[in-house]
Amino acid sequence: MLDVEAWEKQLAEEGFGDFFVWQDGPGAFYPDHTHSGLTAHVILQGEMTLTSEGQTSTYKAGERADVAAHAVHSARIGPGGCRYLVGQK
Repeated sequence: MLDVEAWEKQLAEEGFGDFFVWQDGPGAFYPDHTHSGLTAHVILQGEMTLTSEGQTSTYKAGERADVAAHAVHSARIGPGGCRYLVGQK
């Protein structure tokens, strides 16, 4: 299991705050949306496929996906679900 506190410390040093851990079930989908600030998503378990600014990438445990403020993006959760840490700027 990944060390959530260590990731929070690293993200805090980069200026992120408002941390929370979220979990989605298999195949969950978030259609196009935006956030008002930069967000970091650290995958703790499972996988997430993120489409942003015309590019699609899949992130697995231990990987990090950042989404720029106001960037239109969508996310699809993998077949095993996904647990992830979110930090916001």
